[in-house]
Amino acid sequence: MKRLIPALSLTLIIIGGAAASLAASEAATCCFTNTRFSGQCTVTLGAEETCADILSYLNNQNSVGKAYCGNTIIRGGWASVTCEEKKAGRLGSRDAGKPGCQDARTQNRSAGIETAR
Repeated sequence: MKRLIPALSLTLIIIGGAAASLAASEAATCCFTNTRFSGQCTVTLGAEETCADILSYLNNQNSVGKAYCGNTIIRGGWASVTCEEKKAGRLGSRDAGKPGCQDARTQNRSAGIETAR
């Protein structure tokens, strides 16, 4: 009986830890929109990051060095939104299957379209 109690405690700790990590992974994404950005940007949070930190970074004209939203250079005009589930694009849509975090220039480059610099 004495061995059963520590084993039961360990089992409960493992189950509790798994549930906590599942909840943390579900809450570990933030979504943003910008009128100059194609689609919704979904960011998976890193260690000690918050959605407010990322939104502040995206809206700071002087921020550099992070690769949020497909490494977009769009600064300012970002808003935090509720994350939507990715819906399948209509048949033949040029955006079907592409990641949601691409600005228009990235999409144009992948389609082979040159843009003015």
